Amino acid sequence: MAELNFKHLRYFWTVARVGTIAEAGRVLNLAPHSISAQLATFEAALGVSLFRRAGRRLKLTEAGERILGHAEEVFALGDQIMDVVRDDALRRSLPFRIGFPDSMPKSVVHRLIEPALHVERPGRLVCREAPLVELLAELAVHRLDLVIADRPIPPEVSVRGYSTLLGEGTLTVFAAPALAARLKADFPATLHGAPFLLPGEDVAHRGALLQWFETRRVQPSIVAELDDSALMKAFGQGGAGAFAAPTMIADHVCRQYGVEAVGEIAEVNSQVYAITTERRLAHPAMQAIRDQAGKMG
Repeated sequence: MAELNFKHLRYFWTVARVGTIAEAGRVLNLAPHSISAQLATFEAALGVSLFRRAGRRLKLTEAGERILGHAEEVFALGDQIMDVVRDDALRRSLPFRIGFPDSMPKSVVHRLIEPALHVERPGRLVCREAPLVELLAELAVHRLDLVIADRPIPPEVSVRGYSTLLGEGTLTVFAAPALAARLKADFPATLHGAPFLLPGEDVAHRGALLQWFETRRVQPSIVAELDDSALMKAFGQGGAGAFAAPTMIADHVCRQYGVEAVGEIAEVNSQVYAITTERRLAHPAMQAIRDQAGKMG
């Protein structure tokens, strides 16, 4: 009887977590055809099919579901072994790897993680920016220690992890001084027909913001939709339109971009989550981030 190949098991587990061979290839830094070949070898060795096609994604067969459960136990045990061999002193000196989606305001991320640079024996801070699904895939295979996002783990993403709300607050509308002077008088009614920069579909509060417009019966003139928050603020600085950003960074936005606060949207919340694979993360950088989040609420 063939022995279990743990490399094949890791490939299978990664594909099961991210849903496609192409995405698994990006996570594992391997060519998709190489992963396909290894999976075929693994299935041949086991004598069962592990996946079935469902559109562009791969779904687990019944045998795949059962094997995935055991694979989770194997890799969880591996994590426990690593915890045993890494004493506290070593753990504190290891790199702390943080990911954040490109839709997150960079100023929020900076304010949250900056104190992590000043903890005792912090190790090296490694930051990675990418789409949330890609970050969660890297978190699942332990290439990241923490993901900071504006939403918890989406239900359609098959990643085992824990989403902890770090903080939340309202939104504020900002605009360049000339436009702000026109909008402040009767906010939010003055937003009707006014040029507005809408956050992209990947931004968590976009839906609630559109609903707020509808509830208030105002219809701004959407001049652009922007995924990147820094680019949106730069357009706002140039007078292209008003835009919304978290109230918690209002002072920074006004100072950095030379814009003015027009009015607060108390009914719409902006949230920040910490997503990890462990319920508690012992690294001191995590505690520094938690403490900072408490000050930013």
